[in-house]
Amino acid sequence: MSHALHGQLLHWMKSEVYRFSETPFLLASGIQSQHYFNCKKITLHPERLSVLADCFVEEIISPEFGDFQAVGGLTLGADPISYAIALSFQKKGKCIYPLVIRKETKGHGTGQQIEGFWQNVKRCLILDDVITTGGSTLKAVNVLRDVGIEVDLGLCILDREEGGRQNLENSGIKMHSIFKKSDFLS
Repeated sequence: MSHALHGQLLHWMKSEVYRFSETPFLLASGIQSQHYFNCKKITLHPERLSVLADCFVEEIISPEFGDFQAVGGLTLGADPISYAIALSFQKKGKCIYPLVIRKETKGHGTGQQIEGFWQNVKRCLILDDVITTGGSTLKAVNVLRDVGIEVDLGLCILDREEGGRQNLENSGIKMHSIFKKSDFLS
């Protein structure tokens, strides 16, 4: 990974994203932890999101990832990441569609659970900001697989190292993370 991109992201992770508290935080997974990572401090900030997308596109996604036509994951954590990665690829002349997977099937209109140009997508990289148990990531994977989209690789900003990577691997997903929780516990 580029030292400049990684170093800048690490700085933001330490100064803006990571928090330690004696009083535990309740995580989306239902687990309580004294270590909290609010990756929205990166994904909802234009400059930081741009650096994140460049890091994924230029340093992590490699030819070994093979052919894929889309990136996406469960709303809201994956949404800005998927848009930014799609735009980063667009600047390089490659069309990769961002997909948004709703938590529930839409109760009005067309009733879709996947938003975006997914009908001709054969393979999608699954995205999430943080994985703990991998539950929300797997929910998105199952929605994509249910419509016939292959999902076998994933990207996230942070792996909390609390079973998520293994749960995803057990479901056939190899997850690549920029950071791990242990990077912040020194």
